[in-house]
Amino acid sequence: MFTGIVEELGTIVARDDLSDSARFTISGPLVTSDASHGDSIAVNGVCLTVVELSSDGAFTVDVMAESLNRSSLDVLATGSRVNLERAMAADGRFGGHIVQGHVDGTGTVTAVTPSEHWTVVRIAVPDTLSRYLVEKGSITVDGVSLTVSAIGGDPAGQGQSWFEISLIPTTLNETNLGTAQVGAVVNLEVDVIAKYVERLASANTTATPADAAGVK
Repeated sequence: MFTGIVEELGTIVARDDLSDSARFTISGPLVTSDASHGDSIAVNGVCLTVVELSSDGAFTVDVMAESLNRSSLDVLATGSRVNLERAMAADGRFGGHIVQGHVDGTGTVTAVTPSEHWTVVRIAVPDTLSRYLVEKGSITVDGVSLTVSAIGGDPAGQGQSWFEISLIPTTLNETNLGTAQVGAVVNLEVDVIAKYVERLASANTTATPADAAGVK
């Protein structure tokens, strides 16, 4: 479990492509300072397992084909900067929102509009995910917990759905969103609460608790 508060900007130092997966070695001295084999670290919002640690502050993760296909990790190369966050401690603060590290899909940056004190980024989102977005709701973009500042488009398929996020200087300076350009592909994780609500609302509303439990 994560909160979407990026702790460190890491760097891909090696990538090895295997037949059905990829292995990344990532420099992240802060997130590895107390890491152990088997720990979880979110890389651009994708929850990955530490399989190796090195003394120079790097860690290695294995990424299966499912994760490569559903996220933007497949476009990473040596030198890419990535957002890193350790799993939340049980006694930690929820600085962002509930983030599972289970990416729902990707979006594409379509506009970057800087102003004096913040930058507005517009991201095209698949219609399958746009229904989970509400203005002032939460969204995770490349592992960063953000507030949806505007939404638009037509979820019915008559136009590309999009949402906007407003980035303060801290987010611009301390995450890779500060260098995102038009055309960049970003990982998206919608609010898990919205998905559970949809699932419950689509269930048979006439079923009683006893029926749901299989009790007759």
